Amino acid sequence: MAAIALAGCSGAPGVTTTAVAMLLSWPLEPGRRMVLAECDPDGGAVLHGLLQGTLGDRYGLRNLSVAARQGDLGDAFWRQLIDLGSAEGKTESPRDRLLLPGITDPAQSASLGSVWKALGVIFRGIEAEHGHDILIDLGRRGAFGPSGVLAEQADAVIVVVRNTLRSLQAAEGRVRALEERVGDVSVLMINEGPYPAGEVQRVLQVPVVATLPYAPKDARVLSDGAEQPRHFTKSPLMKAARTSSTLLVQRAAMRRARLDPHGTFAAGEEVTRAR
Repeated sequence: MAAIALAGCSGAPGVTTTAVAMLLSWPLEPGRRMVLAECDPDGGAVLHGLLQGTLGDRYGLRNLSVAARQGDLGDAFWRQLIDLGSAEGKTESPRDRLLLPGITDPAQSASLGSVWKALGVIFRGIEAEHGHDILIDLGRRGAFGPSGVLAEQADAVIVVVRNTLRSLQAAEGRVRALEERVGDVSVLMINEGPYPAGEVQRVLQVPVVATLPYAPKDARVLSDGAEQPRHFTKSPLMKAARTSSTLLVQRAAMRRARLDPHGTFAAGEEVTRAR
């Protein structure tokens, strides 16, 4: 199982929409869970996008700063998760597709300075001890600054890029900077523009490991809570998201094996309890 960070750049690459599509389509074995953590210091989008504000702001990352000061971060983390499995229209959900909502105001990120590193330890503990997958949405700038420690501790860092000239120009500097910080990175391409994956790979000089179709109508279901069309889960976007999820897990496993061939990497001193 893996802890994978998704990062973006300017040009509206669609990091959160990609992350939600993967959360809802991620292939899960019985007893496994998938957790999407919105760790964008500019603020989360799912509560007031896909969920249309139906849950208010009771849950989320902002509540963890108090828990961290009280030494209760491990337990508090699980209390802040909400079930997105029901967003697929299921009458009963196994609660295996969970979301940690992001902050609602960028100003709240100032209180999370001591939380980012501890969250990284929690993510590694969940992944190592319980086999759950963790997807970390870092938004456009979360891979840098204090929250960048989450990228450093992830099994793989994937930059979401559209294959348009504007997006590629914005991505070049971001990819170089991320490589300096975390080592090798990879690209997930949103196929909006004219450039094939091979050309994107040549320009950015990093591998394109997965591709999603440019599907604005289906994407609005995930980004804005638009009405879900019939057979949405079988749409080209969701099918590609499922395939991409498998490819990202494979990429993470390859990177981990290369960096830690003997499996000696420790998840950290703090290990959270499975819920």
